[in-house]
Amino acid sequence: MLEYRGYDSAGVTVFNGSLETYKIAGRIKDLEALIPENIEGNIGIGHTRWATHGRPETKNAHPHLSSNVSVVHNGIIENYLELKERLSLHGYDFHSDTDTEVIAHLLHYNMNCNGTRCLFEGLAETVKELHGSYAIAALCEDEPDSIAFARKDSPLVIGIGKEGNYAASDVTAFLRHTREVIYIDDGEIGLLKPGSIEIFDKAGIKVSRNAQIVEWNLEAAEKAGYEHFMLKEIHEQPTSIQNTFAGKLSELEGTVTIDELYLEPEDIKKLRRATIIACGTSWNAGILGKYLFEKLAAIHTDVETASEFRYSNPVLCGEELTIAITQSGETADTLAAVRSSSSYGCRTIAITNVVGSTITREADSVFYTRAGPEIGVAATKTFTAQLVALYLIAIYLGRIRGVISANDAKDLIVGIKRLPGQIQKVLNSNDEIKECAVRFADKRDYFFIGRYLNYPVALEGALKLKEISYIHAEGYAAGELKHGPLALITEETPVVAIATRGHTYDKILSNIKEVKARNATVIAVAEDDDSEIEKYADVVLRIPSSHELLSPVLSSVVLQLLSYHTAHAKYCSIDKPRNLAKSVTVE
Repeated sequence: MLEYRGYDSAGVTVFNGSLETYKIAGRIKDLEALIPENIEGNIGIGHTRWATHGRPETKNAHPHLSSNVSVVHNGIIENYLELKERLSLHGYDFHSDTDTEVIAHLLHYNMNCNGTRCLFEGLAETVKELHGSYAIAALCEDEPDSIAFARKDSPLVIGIGKEGNYAASDVTAFLRHTREVIYIDDGEIGLLKPGSIEIFDKAGIKVSRNAQIVEWNLEAAEKAGYEHFMLKEIHEQPTSIQNTFAGKLSELEGTVTIDELYLEPEDIKKLRRATIIACGTSWNAGILGKYLFEKLAAIHTDVETASEFRYSNPVLCGEELTIAITQSGETADTLAAVRSSSSYGCRTIAITNVVGSTITREADSVFYTRAGPEIGVAATKTFTAQLVALYLIAIYLGRIRGVISANDAKDLIVGIKRLPGQIQKVLNSNDEIKECAVRFADKRDYFFIGRYLNYPVALEGALKLKEISYIHAEGYAAGELKHGPLALITEETPVVAIATRGHTYDKILSNIKEVKARNATVIAVAEDDDSEIEKYADVVLRIPSSHELLSPVLSSVVLQLLSYHTAHAKYCSIDKPRNLAKSVTVE
């Protein structure tokens, strides 16, 4: 259930009178072939790896062993070379290229050579010496009923079951067993037994924390008859978008209600600037958010790549708003950027899909997209849910600031409520999109172009295609073609033009003419009642006519299907694209 988080290698340790460990470079199916059919045990740990330190080889797969100790770890240990050198002097032999192996040896050392005997105390001493990020689970042969765990900057959640207890990096791992969970906070360590769970804070004080019930169910985390999770999640978008805006829209009054944003109206009116912080697909959503906030709420908005923001010198003050967008709520760079922003006194809002994730404890306010679990590595339903969240927040802020009228807000609200049905119409045109994808699946390069609101759609379309089909794809603001990219346009380069009608429609038609003059094939995404576009494009993929500001949601669904069918035609690993993982919880 966690293979989508990493699939370079996999391994398990099970206690069956002794610690039995099986691991291999490759995927879960390769590990299954290695494990004996009659394996037994009442306790175990497992890991699916996304390589950071060390190549994806069997020797680098987790669990890592040190005599009677076995360890799995997510994160990065920054001082592992220093620890490795010291442990080598104590006689420990290293057999991998990973940073994780030092945890196993250091834990063994602390349990056997440093006056500490039990697993829990040994791990407590071990984490004091680790610099970096970690979620750790450890077994010891001498304590066959216990798993010790610790967490810093990497997600860790406990599942409380009727027949046992569980620890995992994501609740999807144990949804078939329980939906009752406890989220572990930074700096906490604990001990998991079949009938008990003990958690302690940094100071060693025992923590009492109520369990939460996860809304997701097992069916939501399985394929439900679809060939791939990605295709299932594309088709779930009418529901995920409905869930995101449910209970928040008043068509009659032209208002949006977002009780979870703890911002006073007077503070909203004083806002001078907003900064959107995100990575990857969420960053593309943030670009659209910039346009929405500036148009609907008259708030100057910057969009920052989280991994760069944390190392820059931002000029921020207390009358500014920071909005962090992260599907998982665990993106390491985004979390660090939020902490940096908070240190300047900025109010912070998190847009996330995962209840109880780390970002929900770091931000002042949280907007949940409620899209349900997304297993496919390439984001689909969570991206469009993020877009809808940004529409709602922009309208909410704009109404309080007096920028958008009640009538204009009503038009947008009506349009938002129509989106689920319109997305279903796009999904119904799957065959036409598939035919287009198959026609160009052998191309080596793709360009995606759009203007204004369609620029982030172009970025996201290119990202989806390169992620899962491995075709080189670039997204551009269409007006930038003449500043360099036109040099790469040939008759072998399909160009996808997002050509929905609005005040930049004539401009995108001019850009289409530019690439047609270089013999490129043009695939246009346009409204179903636009007859003009056929004079310019070779292929037209249709979306229902909608409010100009809302068309990016519909265009994005078209491009998701285009990417999916292209990858399918190329026999690519769609749900698990090479070198990628679902949640980037390390730098």
